[in-house]
Amino acid sequence: MCLAVPGKVLDLYESDGTQMSVVDFGGVHKDVCLEYIPDAAVGDYVVVHVGFAIQRLDEESALRTLAEFEHLGVLKEEFGGGFATAAKQAGLPDPTTTPPESPSVNEVNR
Repeated sequence: MCLAVPGKVLDLYESDGTQMSVVDFGGVHKDVCLEYIPDAAVGDYVVVHVGFAIQRLDEESALRTLAEFEHLGVLKEEFGGGFATAAKQAGLPDPTTTPPESPSVNEVNR
């Protein structure tokens, strides 16, 4: 799933001539392109889709949306555990929690 998620701009910087920011999504920090909203400022709430801020959002709406996404488990699905989600959908063990099998002595000596 790929949602547009509200987040708070924490920092502004430029990378290779592109206006960028660090955005907080309920505790998860991601680098976000601000080229569509170049006048965004630290403290603003923006809606982010596939790494691009696409619009501003007032704080109340942003916090309400984040709370609802958290309640529904959407933030965890969107920002964490991509490998775990894929494994679950495939009926396989979670590769992020299952230690890899150690090679046998015969495999190491080959």
